[in-house]
Amino acid sequence: MAKSAAKKKTAKAKKPVAKASVKTAKSRVAKSSAPARQEWTAADMKNLKLLVKQNTPTRLIAMKLKRSVTSVYAKAGREGISLAPTNRSPRD
Repeated sequence: MAKSAAKKKTAKAKKPVAKASVKTAKSRVAKSSAPARQEWTAADMKNLKLLVKQNTPTRLIAMKLKRSVTSVYAKAGREGISLAPTNRSPRD
């Protein structure tokens, strides 16, 4: 039994140790594939309100405005615009 215990200890000692990688200043810069932020124009707001009034799904609104679904939800929330469908039954 003494041999098997000794083998286990040596096996654990032989595991490779992860070395810390050296990073250059270039590799620390965050690379984002996200498009640049767009400001909401008056025309965008007019289209958003019109599409909400027409009961357009949020995903389709985002596609038509060329924005993300998250940005549409955020802007509607800040402006106090409800994106909930108006044609739902009260029992749903």
